[in-house]
Amino acid sequence: QVQPVESGGDLVQEGGSLRLSCAASGSIFAIYAMGWYRQAPGKQRELVAAITRTGSTTYADSVKGRFTISRPAAKNTVYLQMNSLKLEDTAVYYCNAGHSWPPNDYWGQGTQVTVSS
Repeated sequence: QVQPVESGGDLVQEGGSLRLSCAASGSIFAIYAMGWYRQAPGKQRELVAAITRTGSTTYADSVKGRFTISRPAAKNTVYLQMNSLKLEDTAVYYCNAGHSWPPNDYWGQGTQVTVSS
């Protein structure tokens, strides 16, 4: 069964950078898209970025120009490069893989990103 596993969450100063990684088991033909969601205290879970098998991407308006999602060809792996981090980026970040757009089928357990002043 598909099992996404995230890594890379950390405590970082405002303005700093982090790179999150996610690897998911399973056939590449069973996973159309992968992406990242996040949930901050008191807020709804939101899509941060997602990417299809062919490289089409989408980003939340709040992270455009700061975050970049990437996915190596023919691999169930996805990365999220986060630059110019803001306090409001503090959240648990969840990897997801799925058969639709945006992906919403297989969830990772999350990795904590904390941005401090």
